[in-house]
Amino acid sequence: MTQSVVVQVGQCGNQVGCRFWDLALREHAAVNKKGIYDEALSSFFRNVDTRSAGDGPDIYKGKICSLKARALLIDMEEGVVNEILQGPLRDVFDSKQLITDVSGSGNNWAVGCKVYGCQYRENIVEKLRKTAEHCDCLQCFFIIHSMGGGTGSGLGTFVLNLLEDEFPEVYRFVTSVYPSGEDDVITSPYNSVLAMKELNEHADCVLPIENESLFDIVNKIHQMINSGKLGSTVKPNSLVTSSAGTAKTVQEKPFDAMNNIVANLLLNLTSSARFEGSLNMDLNEISMNLVPFPRLHYLVSSLTPLYTLADVNIPSRRLDQMFSDAFSRDHQLIRADPKHSLYLACALLVRGNVQVSDLRRNIERLKPSLHFISWNQEGWKTSLCSVPPVGHSHSLLALANNTCVKPTFMELKDRFMKLYKKKAHLHHYLQVDGMEQGCFSEAISSLSDLIEEYNELDASKGGLRTDPSRLKIAV
Repeated sequence: MTQSVVVQVGQCGNQVGCRFWDLALREHAAVNKKGIYDEALSSFFRNVDTRSAGDGPDIYKGKICSLKARALLIDMEEGVVNEILQGPLRDVFDSKQLITDVSGSGNNWAVGCKVYGCQYRENIVEKLRKTAEHCDCLQCFFIIHSMGGGTGSGLGTFVLNLLEDEFPEVYRFVTSVYPSGEDDVITSPYNSVLAMKELNEHADCVLPIENESLFDIVNKIHQMINSGKLGSTVKPNSLVTSSAGTAKTVQEKPFDAMNNIVANLLLNLTSSARFEGSLNMDLNEISMNLVPFPRLHYLVSSLTPLYTLADVNIPSRRLDQMFSDAFSRDHQLIRADPKHSLYLACALLVRGNVQVSDLRRNIERLKPSLHFISWNQEGWKTSLCSVPPVGHSHSLLALANNTCVKPTFMELKDRFMKLYKKKAHLHHYLQVDGMEQGCFSEAISSLSDLIEEYNELDASKGGLRTDPSRLKIAV
Protein backbone atom coordinates (compact mmCIF):
# COMPACT_ATOMS: atom_id res chain seq x y z
CA MET A 1 0.00 0.00 0.00
CA THR A 2 1.29 3.47 -0.89
CA GLN A 3 1.30 6.55 1.34
CA SER A 4 0.64 10.23 0.68
CA VAL A 5 1.69 13.36 2.56
CA VAL A 6 -0.46 16.49 2.81
CA VAL A 7 1.32 19.86 2.89
CA GLN A 8 -1.10 22.61 3.89
CA VAL A 9 0.18 26.17 3.47
CA GLY A 10 -1.33 29.47 4.62
CA GLN A 11 -4.65 30.27 6.26
CA CYS A 12 -6.85 28.76 3.53
CA GLY A 13 -4.64 25.68 3.13
CA ASN A 14 -4.75 24.93 6.84
CA GLN A 15 -8.49 25.54 7.18
CA VAL A 16 -9.23 23.18 4.26
CA GLY A 17 -6.67 20.73 5.62
CA CYS A 18 -8.35 20.78 9.02
CA ARG A 19 -11.67 19.82 7.43
CA PHE A 20 -9.94 17.09 5.38
CA TRP A 21 -8.39 15.38 8.41
CA ASP A 22 -11.64 15.66 10.37
CA LEU A 23 -13.70 14.08 7.58
CA ALA A 24 -11.01 11.46 6.82
CA LEU A 25 -11.08 10.26 10.45
CA ARG A 26 -14.86 10.15 10.32
CA GLU A 27 -14.77 8.13 7.08
CA HIS A 28 -12.30 5.56 8.42
CA ALA A 29 -14.18 5.29 11.73
CA ALA A 30 -17.36 4.36 9.82
CA VAL A 31 -15.53 1.49 8.06
CA ASN A 32 -12.99 0.40 10.67
CA LYS A 33 -15.31 -0.68 13.50
CA LYS A 34 -12.71 -2.80 15.35
CA GLY A 35 -10.13 -0.04 15.73
CA ILE A 36 -7.42 -1.97 13.87
CA TYR A 37 -4.58 -0.12 12.14
CA ASP A 38 -4.96 -1.32 8.55
CA GLU A 39 -3.57 -0.48 5.11
CA ALA A 40 -6.40 1.97 4.41
CA LEU A 41 -5.46 4.03 7.48
CA SER A 42 -1.73 3.80 6.74
CA SER A 43 -2.16 5.76 3.50
CA PHE A 44 -2.60 9.04 5.42
CA PHE A 45 -1.93 8.16 9.08
CA ARG A 46 0.90 6.74 11.16
CA ASN A 47 0.14 4.59 14.19
CA VAL A 48 2.51 5.78 16.92
CA ASP A 49 3.30 4.30 20.32
CA THR A 50 3.07 7.44 22.43
CA ARG A 51 4.11 5.64 25.62
CA SER A 52 7.76 6.02 24.60
CA ALA A 53 9.63 9.24 25.22
CA GLY A 54 10.08 11.55 22.23
CA ASP A 55 8.86 10.50 18.80
CA GLY A 56 7.56 7.00 19.56
CA PRO A 57 8.05 4.07 17.18
CA ASP A 58 5.50 3.28 14.48
CA ILE A 59 3.24 0.29 15.08
CA TYR A 60 2.40 -1.43 11.80
CA LYS A 61 -0.12 -4.00 12.99
CA GLY A 62 -2.76 -4.47 15.64
CA LYS A 63 -4.87 -2.00 17.56
CA ILE A 64 -4.79 1.72 16.91
CA CYS A 65 -2.60 3.36 19.54
CA SER A 66 -2.27 7.01 18.49
CA LEU A 67 -2.92 8.17 14.93
CA LYS A 68 -0.67 10.91 13.56
CA ALA A 69 -1.42 12.59 10.24
CA ARG A 70 1.18 12.35 7.47
CA ALA A 71 1.14 16.12 7.15
CA LEU A 72 3.13 19.32 7.32
CA LEU A 73 1.34 22.48 8.49
CA ILE A 74 2.91 25.77 7.37
CA ASP A 75 1.64 29.29 8.04
CA MET A 76 3.44 32.57 8.61
CA GLU A 77 0.64 33.67 10.93
CA GLU A 78 0.10 31.27 13.78
CA GLY A 79 -3.61 31.91 14.41
CA VAL A 80 -5.17 29.10 12.35
CA VAL A 81 -2.54 26.49 13.29
CA ASN A 82 -2.89 27.38 17.00
CA GLU A 83 -6.64 27.01 16.65
CA ILE A 84 -6.17 23.50 15.21
CA LEU A 85 -3.82 22.60 18.07
CA GLN A 86 -6.39 23.73 20.63
CA GLY A 87 -9.26 21.96 18.88
CA PRO A 88 -10.45 18.34 18.75
CA LEU A 89 -7.75 17.40 16.19
CA ARG A 90 -4.85 18.49 18.41
CA ASP A 91 -3.67 14.91 19.02
CA VAL A 92 -3.43 14.14 15.29
CA PHE A 93 -0.53 16.60 14.90
CA ASP A 94 2.56 17.33 16.92
CA SER A 95 5.01 20.22 17.10
CA LYS A 96 7.44 18.45 14.75
CA GLN A 97 4.91 18.86 11.92
CA LEU A 98 4.42 22.62 12.27
CA ILE A 99 6.22 25.64 10.85
CA THR A 100 4.77 29.01 11.90
CA ASP A 101 5.78 32.65 12.23
CA VAL A 102 3.93 35.62 13.68
CA SER A 103 4.02 38.49 11.20
CA GLY A 104 2.48 36.91 8.07
CA SER A 105 3.30 37.65 4.43
CA GLY A 106 1.15 40.75 4.11
CA ASN A 107 -0.70 39.50 1.00
CA ASN A 108 2.61 39.66 -0.88
CA TRP A 109 3.80 36.69 -3.00
CA ALA A 110 7.38 38.01 -2.90
CA VAL A 111 7.48 38.01 0.91
CA GLY A 112 6.06 34.46 1.06
CA CYS A 113 8.38 33.08 -1.62
CA LYS A 114 11.58 35.13 -1.44
CA VAL A 115 11.71 36.08 2.25
CA TYR A 116 10.07 33.23 4.15
CA GLY A 117 11.06 30.68 1.51
CA CYS A 118 14.76 31.44 2.03
CA GLN A 119 14.39 31.79 5.80
CA TYR A 120 12.60 28.48 6.34
CA ARG A 121 14.02 26.41 3.48
CA GLU A 122 16.20 24.10 5.57
CA ASN A 123 13.50 23.69 8.21
CA ILE A 124 10.90 22.76 5.58
CA VAL A 125 13.24 20.29 3.85
CA GLU A 126 14.14 18.65 7.16
CA LYS A 127 10.49 18.19 8.17
CA LEU A 128 9.53 16.90 4.71
CA ARG A 129 12.36 14.35 4.82
CA LYS A 130 11.33 13.27 8.31
CA THR A 131 7.73 12.81 7.18
CA ALA A 132 8.87 10.89 4.09
CA GLU A 133 11.06 8.57 6.19
CA HIS A 134 7.95 7.33 7.98
CA CYS A 135 6.49 6.13 4.64
CA ASP A 136 7.17 2.68 3.18
CA CYS A 137 6.20 3.74 -0.33
CA LEU A 138 5.64 7.49 -0.67
CA GLN A 139 3.63 8.07 -3.82
CA CYS A 140 2.22 11.56 -3.68
CA PHE A 141 2.42 14.98 -2.06
CA PHE A 142 -0.84 16.92 -1.84
CA ILE A 143 -0.35 20.67 -1.50
CA ILE A 144 -3.38 22.68 -0.35
CA HIS A 145 -3.09 26.46 -0.67
CA SER A 146 -4.82 29.59 -1.91
CA MET A 147 -3.64 31.72 -4.82
CA GLY A 148 -4.67 35.17 -3.59
CA GLY A 149 -2.79 35.59 -0.30
CA GLY A 150 0.92 35.97 0.35
CA THR A 151 1.82 32.81 2.27
CA GLY A 152 -0.44 30.43 0.33
CA SER A 153 0.68 31.67 -3.09
CA GLY A 154 4.31 32.57 -2.35
CA LEU A 155 5.44 30.01 0.21
CA GLY A 156 3.03 27.41 -1.24
CA THR A 157 4.68 27.52 -4.65
CA PHE A 158 8.15 27.71 -3.04
CA VAL A 159 7.38 24.41 -1.31
CA LEU A 160 6.18 22.96 -4.63
CA ASN A 161 9.55 23.86 -6.15
CA LEU A 162 11.34 22.28 -3.18
CA LEU A 163 9.38 19.05 -3.56
CA GLU A 164 10.47 18.74 -7.18
CA ASP A 165 14.11 19.23 -6.16
CA GLU A 166 14.08 16.92 -3.13
CA PHE A 167 11.58 14.24 -4.25
CA PRO A 168 11.56 14.31 -8.07
CA GLU A 169 9.99 10.84 -8.36
CA VAL A 170 7.03 11.60 -6.08
CA TYR A 171 3.85 12.96 -7.69
CA ARG A 172 2.84 16.53 -6.83
CA PHE A 173 -0.92 17.18 -6.75
CA VAL A 174 -1.87 20.78 -5.97
CA THR A 175 -5.30 21.95 -4.81
CA SER A 176 -5.33 25.69 -5.54
CA VAL A 177 -8.15 27.93 -4.35
CA TYR A 178 -8.49 30.87 -6.75
CA PRO A 179 -9.83 34.25 -5.54
CA SER A 180 -13.10 35.71 -6.80
CA GLY A 181 -13.32 38.97 -8.73
CA GLU A 182 -14.68 40.68 -5.60
CA ASP A 183 -11.76 39.48 -3.48
CA ASP A 184 -10.81 41.77 -0.58
CA VAL A 185 -7.08 41.34 -1.32
CA ILE A 186 -6.31 44.05 -3.88
CA THR A 187 -2.99 42.44 -4.85
CA SER A 188 -4.49 38.95 -5.37
CA PRO A 189 -4.16 39.16 -9.21
CA TYR A 190 -0.40 39.71 -8.82
CA ASN A 191 -0.08 36.87 -6.32
CA SER A 192 -2.16 34.49 -8.43
CA VAL A 193 -0.30 35.11 -11.70
CA LEU A 194 3.13 34.85 -10.03
CA ALA A 195 1.99 31.57 -8.45
CA MET A 196 0.57 30.30 -11.78
CA LYS A 197 4.03 30.39 -13.36
CA GLU A 198 5.30 28.01 -10.64
CA LEU A 199 2.27 25.72 -11.02
CA ASN A 200 2.82 25.58 -14.77
CA GLU A 201 6.43 24.49 -14.32
CA HIS A 202 6.51 22.31 -11.20
CA ALA A 203 3.14 20.60 -10.59
CA ASP A 204 2.07 17.22 -11.99
CA CYS A 205 -1.65 17.96 -11.56
CA VAL A 206 -3.49 21.07 -10.39
CA LEU A 207 -7.09 21.01 -9.19
CA PRO A 208 -8.25 24.64 -9.50
CA ILE A 209 -11.10 25.64 -7.19
CA GLU A 210 -12.89 29.00 -7.32
CA ASN A 211 -14.23 30.60 -4.17
CA GLU A 212 -17.19 31.92 -6.15
CA SER A 213 -18.21 28.44 -7.30
CA LEU A 214 -18.00 27.06 -3.76
CA PHE A 215 -20.13 29.97 -2.54
CA ASP A 216 -22.72 29.33 -5.29
CA ILE A 217 -22.92 25.62 -4.44
CA VAL A 218 -23.39 26.31 -0.71
CA ASN A 219 -26.11 28.87 -1.46
CA LYS A 220 -27.87 26.52 -3.88
CA ILE A 221 -27.97 23.71 -1.31
CA HIS A 222 -29.33 26.02 1.40
CA GLN A 223 -31.96 27.48 -0.94
CA MET A 224 -33.19 24.03 -1.98
CA ILE A 225 -33.50 22.88 1.61
CA ASN A 226 -35.06 26.09 2.92
CA SER A 227 -37.53 26.29 0.03
CA GLY A 228 -38.85 22.84 0.94
CA LYS A 229 -38.38 21.60 -2.65
CA LEU A 230 -36.63 18.53 -1.33
CA GLY A 231 -39.25 18.04 1.37
CA SER A 232 -38.11 15.79 4.20
CA THR A 233 -36.32 13.40 1.86
CA VAL A 234 -32.82 14.71 2.50
CA LYS A 235 -30.91 12.43 4.85
CA PRO A 236 -29.72 14.27 7.97
CA ASN A 237 -26.00 15.14 7.84
CA SER A 238 -25.67 13.92 4.25
CA LEU A 239 -24.79 17.30 2.73
CA VAL A 240 -21.38 17.52 1.14
CA THR A 241 -21.07 20.83 3.04
CA SER A 242 -21.95 19.35 6.43
CA SER A 243 -19.63 18.99 9.42
CA ALA A 244 -22.21 17.15 11.51
CA GLY A 245 -20.97 13.95 13.09
CA THR A 246 -17.34 15.00 12.96
CA ALA A 247 -15.04 15.68 15.86
CA LYS A 248 -15.94 19.36 15.60
CA THR A 249 -17.98 20.58 18.52
CA VAL A 250 -17.53 24.34 18.24
CA GLN A 251 -19.86 26.47 16.13
CA GLU A 252 -19.21 26.29 12.39
CA LYS A 253 -17.42 29.21 10.76
CA PRO A 254 -18.73 30.89 7.58
CA PHE A 255 -16.17 29.16 5.35
CA ASP A 256 -16.52 25.69 6.86
CA ALA A 257 -19.22 24.62 4.40
CA MET A 258 -17.06 25.74 1.45
CA ASN A 259 -13.96 24.07 2.90
CA ASN A 260 -15.90 20.83 3.42
CA ILE A 261 -16.57 20.65 -0.34
CA VAL A 262 -12.82 20.83 -1.07
CA ALA A 263 -12.12 18.28 1.68
CA ASN A 264 -14.69 15.92 0.11
CA LEU A 265 -12.99 16.37 -3.26
CA LEU A 266 -9.70 15.16 -1.74
CA LEU A 267 -11.39 12.27 0.08
CA ASN A 268 -12.99 11.05 -3.14
CA LEU A 269 -9.79 11.57 -5.11
CA THR A 270 -7.87 9.31 -2.73
CA SER A 271 -10.66 6.76 -2.06
CA SER A 272 -9.25 4.18 -4.49
CA ALA A 273 -5.83 4.43 -2.86
CA ARG A 274 -7.37 3.80 0.57
CA PHE A 275 -10.21 1.31 0.05
CA GLU A 276 -10.93 -1.80 -1.97
CA GLY A 277 -12.96 -1.70 -5.15
CA SER A 278 -13.72 -3.70 -8.26
CA LEU A 279 -11.94 -1.12 -10.44
CA ASN A 280 -9.24 0.69 -8.47
CA MET A 281 -7.39 3.74 -9.77
CA ASP A 282 -3.98 4.63 -8.44
CA LEU A 283 -3.07 8.31 -8.07
CA ASN A 284 -0.26 8.00 -10.64
CA GLU A 285 -2.84 6.78 -13.19
CA ILE A 286 -4.65 10.12 -12.98
CA SER A 287 -1.61 12.04 -14.15
CA MET A 288 -0.66 9.37 -16.70
CA ASN A 289 -4.10 9.23 -18.34
CA LEU A 290 -5.39 12.78 -17.97
CA VAL A 291 -2.33 14.91 -18.74
CA PRO A 292 -1.29 14.50 -22.40
CA PHE A 293 0.97 17.59 -22.38
CA PRO A 294 3.14 18.74 -19.43
CA ARG A 295 1.70 22.25 -18.98
CA LEU A 296 -1.93 21.31 -19.60
CA HIS A 297 -2.30 19.64 -16.21
CA TYR A 298 -5.25 21.63 -14.85
CA LEU A 299 -8.16 19.30 -14.04
CA VAL A 300 -11.67 20.69 -13.59
CA SER A 301 -13.50 18.82 -10.83
CA SER A 302 -17.16 18.27 -10.03
CA LEU A 303 -18.83 16.46 -7.13
CA THR A 304 -22.20 14.77 -7.01
CA PRO A 305 -24.53 14.27 -5.22
CA LEU A 306 -24.36 17.41 -3.12
CA TYR A 307 -26.83 15.79 -0.72
CA THR A 308 -28.31 12.32 -0.35
CA LEU A 309 -31.99 11.44 -0.47
CA ALA A 310 -33.40 9.28 2.32
CA ASP A 311 -34.26 6.35 0.04
CA VAL A 312 -31.12 4.20 -0.08
CA ASN A 313 -32.45 1.98 -2.88
CA ILE A 314 -30.97 3.62 -5.96
CA PRO A 315 -33.24 3.55 -9.00
CA SER A 316 -31.22 3.69 -12.20
CA ARG A 317 -32.91 6.99 -13.07
CA ARG A 318 -31.40 8.65 -9.99
CA LEU A 319 -28.03 7.04 -10.64
CA ASP A 320 -28.12 8.31 -14.23
CA GLN A 321 -28.95 11.78 -12.90
CA MET A 322 -25.80 11.67 -10.76
CA PHE A 323 -23.70 11.14 -13.89
CA SER A 324 -25.56 13.90 -15.77
CA ASP A 325 -25.06 16.33 -12.87
CA ALA A 326 -21.30 15.73 -12.90
CA PHE A 327 -21.17 17.34 -16.36
CA SER A 328 -23.52 20.26 -15.62
CA ARG A 329 -22.05 23.67 -14.84
CA ASP A 330 -23.88 23.84 -11.47
CA HIS A 331 -21.68 21.08 -10.01
CA GLN A 332 -18.28 22.33 -11.23
CA LEU A 333 -15.84 23.64 -8.63
CA ILE A 334 -14.84 26.44 -10.98
CA ARG A 335 -17.26 28.60 -12.99
CA ALA A 336 -17.14 26.64 -16.21
CA ASP A 337 -19.29 24.66 -18.60
CA PRO A 338 -17.31 21.61 -19.75
CA LYS A 339 -20.10 20.31 -22.03
CA HIS A 340 -19.58 23.24 -24.41
CA SER A 341 -15.79 23.02 -24.38
CA LEU A 342 -13.23 20.50 -25.55
CA TYR A 343 -12.21 17.43 -23.51
CA LEU A 344 -8.65 16.14 -23.67
CA ALA A 345 -9.54 13.37 -21.22
CA CYS A 346 -11.96 12.64 -18.39
CA ALA A 347 -11.85 10.49 -15.23
CA LEU A 348 -14.89 9.24 -13.31
CA LEU A 349 -14.22 8.14 -9.73
CA VAL A 350 -17.32 6.38 -8.43
CA ARG A 351 -17.90 5.25 -4.86
CA GLY A 352 -20.54 2.98 -3.35
CA ASN A 353 -22.92 0.38 -4.69
CA VAL A 354 -22.47 1.07 -8.40
CA GLN A 355 -21.82 -1.60 -11.02
CA VAL A 356 -19.38 -1.50 -13.93
CA SER A 357 -22.40 -1.87 -16.24
CA ASP A 358 -23.90 1.36 -14.76
CA LEU A 359 -20.63 3.13 -15.44
CA ARG A 360 -20.40 1.93 -19.05
CA ARG A 361 -24.07 2.65 -19.75
CA ASN A 362 -23.75 6.24 -18.61
CA ILE A 363 -20.54 6.87 -20.53
CA GLU A 364 -22.24 5.65 -23.71
CA ARG A 365 -25.29 7.79 -22.92
CA LEU A 366 -23.27 10.96 -22.31
CA LYS A 367 -20.62 10.58 -25.03
CA PRO A 368 -22.69 12.06 -27.90
CA SER A 369 -23.17 15.33 -25.99
CA LEU A 370 -19.49 15.77 -25.08
CA HIS A 371 -16.74 17.07 -27.37
CA PHE A 372 -13.54 15.01 -27.12
CA ILE A 373 -10.40 15.93 -29.03
CA SER A 374 -10.05 14.01 -32.30
CA TRP A 375 -7.01 11.95 -31.29
CA ASN A 376 -8.49 10.82 -27.95
CA GLN A 377 -12.16 10.04 -28.58
CA GLU A 378 -12.08 7.22 -25.99
CA GLY A 379 -10.26 9.30 -23.39
CA TRP A 380 -12.09 7.94 -20.33
CA LYS A 381 -10.51 6.66 -17.14
CA THR A 382 -12.80 5.04 -14.57
CA SER A 383 -12.61 3.84 -11.00
CA LEU A 384 -15.05 1.99 -8.71
CA CYS A 385 -14.50 2.08 -4.95
CA SER A 386 -16.87 -0.04 -2.88
CA VAL A 387 -16.80 2.24 0.20
CA PRO A 388 -19.16 5.25 -0.16
CA PRO A 389 -18.67 8.56 1.67
CA VAL A 390 -20.25 8.78 5.12
CA GLY A 391 -23.97 9.50 4.89
CA HIS A 392 -24.13 8.60 1.20
CA SER A 393 -24.96 5.41 -0.65
CA HIS A 394 -22.94 6.47 -3.70
CA SER A 395 -20.97 9.42 -5.06
CA LEU A 396 -19.12 10.55 -8.15
CA LEU A 397 -16.07 12.75 -8.63
CA ALA A 398 -15.42 13.78 -12.23
CA LEU A 399 -12.01 15.14 -13.23
CA ALA A 400 -11.90 16.75 -16.66
CA ASN A 401 -8.90 17.98 -18.60
CA ASN A 402 -11.02 20.46 -20.51
CA THR A 403 -10.49 23.80 -22.23
CA CYS A 404 -13.33 25.28 -20.13
CA VAL A 405 -10.64 26.26 -17.59
CA LYS A 406 -9.40 28.92 -20.04
CA PRO A 407 -11.89 31.71 -19.10
CA THR A 408 -10.72 31.52 -15.47
CA PHE A 409 -7.16 32.15 -16.62
CA MET A 410 -8.22 34.91 -19.05
CA GLU A 411 -10.13 36.73 -16.33
CA LEU A 412 -7.13 36.45 -14.03
CA LYS A 413 -4.89 37.89 -16.75
CA ASP A 414 -7.28 40.83 -17.28
CA ARG A 415 -7.33 41.64 -13.56
CA PHE A 416 -3.53 41.42 -13.44
CA MET A 417 -3.11 43.77 -16.43
CA LYS A 418 -5.43 46.44 -14.95
CA LEU A 419 -3.02 46.80 -12.03
CA TYR A 420 0.19 46.17 -13.95
CA LYS A 421 -0.45 48.77 -16.66
CA LYS A 422 -0.57 51.42 -13.94
CA LYS A 423 2.32 49.80 -12.00
CA ALA A 424 -0.03 49.94 -9.01
CA HIS A 425 1.29 48.35 -5.79
CA LEU A 426 4.38 47.16 -7.66
CA HIS A 427 6.80 48.86 -5.25
CA HIS A 428 5.66 46.57 -2.41
CA TYR A 429 7.02 43.62 -4.38
CA LEU A 430 10.13 45.22 -5.86
CA GLN A 431 11.50 46.28 -2.45
CA VAL A 432 11.82 42.58 -1.52
CA ASP A 433 15.34 41.18 -2.07
CA GLY A 434 15.54 38.95 -5.14
CA MET A 435 12.33 40.33 -6.67
CA GLU A 436 12.64 42.13 -10.00
CA GLN A 437 10.12 43.51 -12.47
CA GLY A 438 11.20 40.73 -14.81
CA CYS A 439 9.44 38.27 -12.49
CA PHE A 440 6.13 39.92 -13.40
CA SER A 441 6.75 39.95 -17.16
CA GLU A 442 7.86 36.29 -17.06
CA ALA A 443 4.78 35.32 -15.06
CA ILE A 444 2.28 37.05 -17.36
CA SER A 445 4.12 35.64 -20.40
CA SER A 446 3.82 32.12 -18.94
CA LEU A 447 0.08 32.60 -18.36
CA SER A 448 -0.41 34.05 -21.87
CA ASP A 449 1.38 31.05 -23.39
CA LEU A 450 -0.87 28.70 -21.43
CA ILE A 451 -4.01 30.50 -22.64
CA GLU A 452 -2.70 30.32 -26.21
CA GLU A 453 -2.22 26.54 -25.92
CA TYR A 454 -5.89 26.25 -24.92
CA ASN A 455 -6.85 28.57 -27.83
CA GLU A 456 -5.09 26.25 -30.29
CA LEU A 457 -6.99 23.26 -28.91
CA ASP A 458 -10.31 25.13 -29.12
CA ALA A 459 -9.55 26.03 -32.73
CA SER A 460 -9.19 22.33 -33.55
CA LYS A 461 -12.65 21.71 -32.03
CA GLY A 462 -14.20 23.99 -34.65
CA GLY A 463 -12.67 21.96 -37.44
CA LEU A 464 -9.70 24.29 -37.83
CA ARG A 465 -7.10 21.57 -37.38
CA THR A 466 -3.80 22.95 -36.17
CA ASP A 467 -0.76 20.74 -36.14
CA PRO A 468 0.93 20.69 -32.74
CA SER A 469 4.37 22.27 -32.68
CA ARG A 470 6.97 19.64 -33.45
CA LEU A 471 10.42 19.11 -32.03
CA LYS A 472 12.96 20.67 -34.39
CA ILE A 473 16.00 18.49 -34.96
CA ALA A 474 19.17 20.11 -36.20
CA VAL A 475 20.75 18.10 -39.01
